[in-house]
Amino acid sequence: MDAHLILWPVFAQILLTLLMYLVLAARKAKAIRDKAVDRQQVALDNRLWPEDTVKVSNNIANQFEAPVLFYALCLAFLGLNAVSAVALFLASLFVLSRYLHAWVHTHSNHVPTRLRLFLVGYLILLVMLGVLGWELAIR
Repeated sequence: MDAHLILWPVFAQILLTLLMYLVLAARKAKAIRDKAVDRQQVALDNRLWPEDTVKVSNNIANQFEAPVLFYALCLAFLGLNAVSAVALFLASLFVLSRYLHAWVHTHSNHVPTRLRLFLVGYLILLVMLGVLGWELAIR
């Protein structure tokens, strides 16, 4: 299998983060246009933005937590030339879980659903780590 295929899920995860920045910019622009915020105050305290804006801001922070481990794992698979169909499937599934998590986080923000989606991603990372560990052990 072409090891570089693992970069497609990485690309998709980076795209999600960048898309969240665009959503944040749009929501902030709307809040300013609607005069829903005092620019001086929100410059000092992010929590003063409207709730729909804070949801996106919080989600962006999430994109620099568990996904950092995902990036490290993908780069390790690539560096070891250990990309397999299993690793590629798990990486793609992780990214799908992150897109779903971002959707829930920035819309309904239903915490039990968000938690389930987070746990799915977390478990996928654990399995990816196990697969990587196996690859290291057999080399």
